[in-house]
Amino acid sequence: MNFLRGVMGGQSAGPQHTEAETIQKLCDRVASSTLLDDRRNAVRALKSLSKKYRLEVGIQAMEHLIHVLQTDRSDSEIIAYALDTLYNIISNDEEEELEENSTRQSEDLGSQFTEIFIKQPENVTLLLSLLEEFDFHVRWPGVRLLTSLLKQLGPPVQQIILVSPMGVSRLMDLLADSREIIRNDGVLLLQALTRSNGAIQKIVAFENAFERLLDIITEEGNSDGGIVVEDCLILLQNLLKTNNSNQNFFKEGSYIQRMKPWFEVGEENSGWSAQKVTNLHLMLQLVRVLVSPTNPPGATSSCQKAMFQCGLLQQLCTILMATGIPADILTETINTVSEVIRGCQVNQDYFASVNAPSNPPRPAIVVLLMSMVNERQPFVLRCAVLYCFQCFLYKNEKGQGEIVATLLPSTIDATGNSVSAGQLLCGGLFSTDSLSNWCAAVALAHALQGNATQKEQLLRVQLATSIGNPPVSLLQQCTNILSQGDKIDRRGSKIQTRVGLLMLLCTWLSNCPIAVTHFLHNSANVPFLTGQIAENLGEEEQLVQGLCALLLGISIYFNDNSLENYTKEKLKQLIEKRIGKENFIEKLGFISKHELYSRASQKPQPNFPSPEYMIFDHEFTKLVKELEGVITKAIYKSSEEDKKEEEVKKTLEQHDNIVTHYKNMIREQDLQLEELKQQVSTLKCQNEQLQTAVTQQASQIQQHKDQYNLLKVQLGKDNHHQGSHGDGAQVNGIQPEEISRLREEIEELKSQQALLQGQLAEKDSLIENLKSSQASGMSEQASATCPPRDPEQVAELKQAKSVPVEGESEHVSAAKTTDVEGRLSALLQETKELKNEIKALSEERTAIQKQLDSSNSTIAILQTEKDKLDLEVTDSKKEQDDLLVLLADQDQKILSLKSKLKDLGHPVEEEDESGDQEDDDDEIDDGDKDQDI
Repeated sequence: MNFLRGVMGGQSAGPQHTEAETIQKLCDRVASSTLLDDRRNAVRALKSLSKKYRLEVGIQAMEHLIHVLQTDRSDSEIIAYALDTLYNIISNDEEEELEENSTRQSEDLGSQFTEIFIKQPENVTLLLSLLEEFDFHVRWPGVRLLTSLLKQLGPPVQQIILVSPMGVSRLMDLLADSREIIRNDGVLLLQALTRSNGAIQKIVAFENAFERLLDIITEEGNSDGGIVVEDCLILLQNLLKTNNSNQNFFKEGSYIQRMKPWFEVGEENSGWSAQKVTNLHLMLQLVRVLVSPTNPPGATSSCQKAMFQCGLLQQLCTILMATGIPADILTETINTVSEVIRGCQVNQDYFASVNAPSNPPRPAIVVLLMSMVNERQPFVLRCAVLYCFQCFLYKNEKGQGEIVATLLPSTIDATGNSVSAGQLLCGGLFSTDSLSNWCAAVALAHALQGNATQKEQLLRVQLATSIGNPPVSLLQQCTNILSQGDKIDRRGSKIQTRVGLLMLLCTWLSNCPIAVTHFLHNSANVPFLTGQIAENLGEEEQLVQGLCALLLGISIYFNDNSLENYTKEKLKQLIEKRIGKENFIEKLGFISKHELYSRASQKPQPNFPSPEYMIFDHEFTKLVKELEGVITKAIYKSSEEDKKEEEVKKTLEQHDNIVTHYKNMIREQDLQLEELKQQVSTLKCQNEQLQTAVTQQASQIQQHKDQYNLLKVQLGKDNHHQGSHGDGAQVNGIQPEEISRLREEIEELKSQQALLQGQLAEKDSLIENLKSSQASGMSEQASATCPPRDPEQVAELKQAKSVPVEGESEHVSAAKTTDVEGRLSALLQETKELKNEIKALSEERTAIQKQLDSSNSTIAILQTEKDKLDLEVTDSKKEQDDLLVLLADQDQKILSLKSKLKDLGHPVEEEDESGDQEDDDDEIDDGDKDQDI
């Protein structure tokens, strides 16, 4: 406040004194007036003066304006005037140019007023509460004022909002406002809020910011949208850049898939607007944020895979091969594709399969390399292609082998109709453009990085230098060009070609004794290197001297002493004699002390302002850091120390071999043990399954037993019910003797029925004779009609008739007649009873026949059911026997596996064999019971 008063006091008097009085009067009206209209008019007047007299209004009116915000919230108009006035005071956007002598004093008025405003954190909280008002004239000025506060003093305001309850959530509601101007200014507010504050970034992300921002981008037309799309993309970058948590949330929320439509371009790509170029550039940068090499490897890898699976990489490659794409978009697309495929084998394999739409089709890698070695292409584009090639080969032994294979004699196209990647690299390596030399050398070095096999394969490459001369190896040609130095007229930097070749040779020879031997076999190489190192050259040449020292040190450190003239000891003696150890180490240190070395070591991307700065490669700086110390130690070691070291190395190698052997044995045993464990686990599972099957089978057998017994009981009850009116014996229906008994009873009943029918017929005849004799006056002829089959009855009748004849008494005759009639009546009654008895016997016979038929059908049904049950019991018995045999085999296998595990030293728990034996006995008893059934 004192500073502001000082500034105000330093301004000239005169008209400003009058304005200061006016402002003071207006402030008094705001503070003391009781009528709302008077206060509103005063605040309106302060607003009109705040742009021109920013300092005066700020000093005198800020406190009153804040009071208005606190007390007059019910009137939206006065609140709007107060917010606009505060915005004019704090914001530098509307600041008019002042006189030169007062510019320095007022240039940071915004930050000073902001500091006064936020000195009371309640003021920021009050402003956040005003943003909840839906009234446009309150909400929009509030958004602008808070944005200005964040621009002036971001971190303090961010901290106040962070600790304010629901502070960030209130601001997120702005993105859902239906009024575009508030929504768009809300995006700008969130940009300022999320800048360099990871905690707020996480809160905003988890408040569904990604979903809302992507919806806005889609509504606005993706890359064809206006500046709103640009603002949303900047906000997305703020949320994702260097924030691993938000990156993971973005990937897991499947938001990467929603980025694919951004990069859909048509066949006609001419006439892009500047806004579309800006939008697409930001979209590509957003992709790179997710797959940046500085991110954690796991997060980068998962994002790379997601981009391939959703087709985003394929869409980028389409842009890469399309025509009419602006140069800066093409360059950024190449850089983006580079980081999407870097270190991801699947993406690298896909990129290797991409072909350019040419006739005949050419691989995209070849087309890009043609641009890299073409000096007419823009420098940034050539750097991007080199980065893409490096990323394609990063941790990609398959790709390295394919590139080196294009240089080998067996794979070169003899017809010359197509150009390969290897031919382009060789062409760039030996061209007269120093930048092409450097790029080709670095690219070829990446094809050898960490791959001893390809280093040895590259030794086979032969080059035809001129007609009539024998071919020379690629290694020899590189050293020849290196030795020529500045004799060849080249375009570009003087040392760039030699630096590139020296980096290639250092990478080639490191960790490859065979390549070192080939290099030393050329007797001119060592004298050239020692000569370069020993000379006292200018500052530019010091870097070349350092690289020569590194190459010579690699030739010593990785020397297998296969050449007598160039053993380790002789090379160190040569250095001691011609250069001096201290001088050699000093020259070696020139590399890491170079100003461009630290710059190249920071990021993998070759990002240089101009070709002159393109000196070091990122991977080469790692190699220097790794080898500088060990080479220094190797140079200072004496021959005795070398011998001791060799002995120690041999001993260590022997120990390493022994250790490796035992490691392999342990690994194999671990594998075997793991296999045995898996087998044991499998057998246990099978055993459990079989035990379950046995239990199920036993349960099924028991069910069958229960059903069988139930059927027997039911059948016995039915037979008992049917035979209850007989002799009381229970009819089983199954035993053959009972069937025979029933049949005998039926036959006996049949014979009795026949006898009774015969007797009935005889008595019928007798009755008829008696009736006829009675009708004729009981004459003697009636006796002749008597049937001979009953002589006793005939004799009786004759005697009865003869009595009245002899006595000739009518009374006796009448008595005899009465007696005959009585007998006849008795016979008739007896006949009737016999008929009834025959009828009852017939009915009984019919019932017994029905019972026999029912018993026969029941017997047939039960016999069929019995056969089925016998068959099922037999099958179950067989299955049980098979299961018991299988269980016995498994127990035997488990015992053998346990013995093996014991032999291997693995602890095995002993199970209770007695319990197993008892289980086996129970199973055998169950089997015997089943067999009895």
